[in-house]
Amino acid sequence: MEARVEKCFNEAVLVQALEKFGADRHRYKKLGDFENYVFEVDVNGPSILRLTHSSHRSMEDVKAELHWVNFLHDHEINVSRALPSKNDHFVEEIEVEDGSFFVSLFEKAPGRQLKKNDEVYGQELYEVWGRTIGKMHHATKDYHPEGAHREHWDEEDLLQFEKYISEEDGNIISQGKALVREIQALPKERDTYGLLHSDIHAGNFFYYEGDIHVFDFDDSSYHYFVSDIAIPLYYTVWGGLQGEDRETRAQFAETFLYSFLKGYLKENTVEAEWIKKIPLFLKLRDYILYSVLHKKFDVMNMSEGEQQMLKQVKDRLDEGEPIAQPSYERLLQRLSKK
Repeated sequence: MEARVEKCFNEAVLVQALEKFGADRHRYKKLGDFENYVFEVDVNGPSILRLTHSSHRSMEDVKAELHWVNFLHDHEINVSRALPSKNDHFVEEIEVEDGSFFVSLFEKAPGRQLKKNDEVYGQELYEVWGRTIGKMHHATKDYHPEGAHREHWDEEDLLQFEKYISEEDGNIISQGKALVREIQALPKERDTYGLLHSDIHAGNFFYYEGDIHVFDFDDSSYHYFVSDIAIPLYYTVWGGLQGEDRETRAQFAETFLYSFLKGYLKENTVEAEWIKKIPLFLKLRDYILYSVLHKKFDVMNMSEGEQQMLKQVKDRLDEGEPIAQPSYERLLQRLSKK
């Protein structure tokens, strides 16, 4: 969390947030504080309380997110729905010295988070993962926001690379801007572009009885559907195979995408030409990650592990290659025979 936000957050703010949603002030557990303050609380059972600072999202941003989440829940998709406060508001505001915190409450997803080397990882999980995202994409084509709407992907603050990345990385900044322009030129149609979660990696869902339950829609934005296919691949490789050679990563990527797309295509369509564009979105995620690492960390005083992570991303950007390069032609041939 940025220093200016940390200065605003204290126990008194948390107590106010708990009170507004009727949570037991003596029973809570902090879960995270990277982009938001997140707590597990007790409101007639386990729930998730989130405090979002106004420097990160506006009140209208949060309201738009929660409206869409509950739309998906109402369409029988496994997402953690937003719950109202004691005053029947989905978002409550707590004013602080520097801005405000916007507070919201969610059902806690059933099940458990998967560990890095969990035995559940495999073709069945990848297919369920793809099927869940396919359901979301199919449903969101008919979604119409009330009032405010979420931002489009290219309004993301982290794409202002020069704001966070040093001038010494001028080539990375210029190449990142060129990639953004290339993606912006792609056609935006009902079957290719819509409101997405944008960050469905294994840290943002729980596994329960053979299914997945998705949460943390804080990064939701209007984006190309294929981005929601690229991101699970990106983080699955990044979390377990980033140190492996290119061939190992490529082989895994083909295996992952084959099972993932088998599931996805049971719920939604995606044209072959869009599958071939996955590398663009894998590269985009590297640029965004490189930007966020410079925003959130003092890159001159990183731990050894953080320095290695930064170097791996930088090396890929310098070399102009995505995190994994499967044979998309072979993948498409396999999918056509399934």
